[in-house]
Amino acid sequence: MTLEEVGRGRGVQSVDRTLAILETMAAHPGTLGVTEVARATDLPAGTAHRLLTALARRGWVRQDPDRRYGLGPSALLLGDAASRELSTLAAPALRAAVEATGETANLAAFDGERMVYLAQSPSPHTLRIFAEVGRRVPVHSTAVGKVVLAALAPEEADRVLATATLEARTPHTLTSMEALRREVGRVRVQGYAVDDEEQELGVRCVAVPVDLHGGRMALSVSGPTERMTPEVARAVVTDLARVARDLAARARGT
Repeated sequence: MTLEEVGRGRGVQSVDRTLAILETMAAHPGTLGVTEVARATDLPAGTAHRLLTALARRGWVRQDPDRRYGLGPSALLLGDAASRELSTLAAPALRAAVEATGETANLAAFDGERMVYLAQSPSPHTLRIFAEVGRRVPVHSTAVGKVVLAALAPEEADRVLATATLEARTPHTLTSMEALRREVGRVRVQGYAVDDEEQELGVRCVAVPVDLHGGRMALSVSGPTERMTPEVARAVVTDLARVARDLAARARGT
């Protein structure tokens, strides 16, 4: 191996390590210390500190007075730009989901604590469900949240639920860790999740995972319970999963 090849290999390794740090920080709400970053990325503490210092100089991370690190303005600006691009890319998929199901379609992503709606295509019905783009909703009471929890490793899903406020949004909301573990396990097996009036009375939602953002993204359709019956919710899963696969393939350019 030539010196040039060695240098190129080290450069790729540095890029991989830097991206691993940014991905770790994006997946954890709040701030992290150097030791926590090193542990999460399997890096030596000295390497993690050196890369964090370089990222801070460029604004990708910020260092608080207590010497803990959080995402910086450069990362946030990139995230906004990526969100806009993804919304544009997702528009045909969302329209296809509406055409297939007749109900409002949503694309949502996990932000480390809650789900955030990135894009929406409304139902043609006069009576329809609307969720504002940018709205953040709990993971435990929504179909998009539960399907993303099912995509996480069980220990990570438990960590998310342990730090979440398991508020009873309606009388149907699951609010115990035991019940939520069972529900997430069922979702993991069946491949889709249903919000059965758990977030809002009179509204039923079904969601499937989208193979993007490390599995932390979901596609859903929501409708009033008189139209979106349990039978209809199960019946739309096949079409919804097909649209989610098409969206992921288009986003990856395959």
